Amino acid sequence: MRVTSIANQKGGVGKTSTCVNLCAALGLTGKKVLLVDMDPQSNSTSGLGVERHSLDASVYDMLVDEIELEKCIIATQWKGVSVLPSTIDLAGAEIELVSVLSRETRLKKSLESATGFDYILIDCPPSLGLLTLNSLVASDSIIIPIQCEYYALEGLSQLMRTIDLVRAHLNENLYLDGLLLTMFDMRTRLSREVAEEVRNRFNEKVYATTIPRNVRISEAPSHGMPIQYYDPSSHGTVAYNKFAKEVLKKWQNKGV
Repeated sequence: MRVTSIANQKGGVGKTSTCVNLCAALGLTGKKVLLVDMDPQSNSTSGLGVERHSLDASVYDMLVDEIELEKCIIATQWKGVSVLPSTIDLAGAEIELVSVLSRETRLKKSLESATGFDYILIDCPPSLGLLTLNSLVASDSIIIPIQCEYYALEGLSQLMRTIDLVRAHLNENLYLDGLLLTMFDMRTRLSREVAEEVRNRFNEKVYATTIPRNVRISEAPSHGMPIQYYDPSSHGTVAYNKFAKEVLKKWQNKGV
């Protein structure tokens, strides 16, 4: 069972959309996927159609009160996709876990009891705090979405340093799966220049697939649906399904 974090401390880069739609795409290939929503904004939770206000337990209860993982997982209506949901309560976990022993490994220990899943994808918050640290410690790898806009690489060096620190002190097996170019618009010079800059800097670590700027991708979360179910024929659906195939091929080449 592989665990991968979708992370970027810069907000608005398509991180949650990537996590939700990659999970849905993997589910449609027959894989069993668990999405772990580690963002207090809980957009992944609502993006999968789960009502946050009706939850009996969430990732907060698992991390802070050590409620069993199985009691917090919810099966969604989307093929092969389950979610470990989040609520705004999770915002308090950053403070409540500070004095807890082995606070960086709480998520890792909980996920070790997960069964029946091929892949676990973690939607990290747009910060480099304790919640993101828990996510990276629990993960085998990380995918970084980067928007094709001005300041695209802003803060990326800090994230790379954090990955190096986690690798050195807490999770020596963590590695960078790749960088995903999002919000790409072939019509604009800026998008093309940013894509070229990222590819020149990171070479083979950049996925061949790019996610286009697509209004249907933006609309889908408001309906609580992954893009594959909201508009199966949209450019966004085609892109995320192509991305899922690329990710699967890379993982399978690594024997996962």
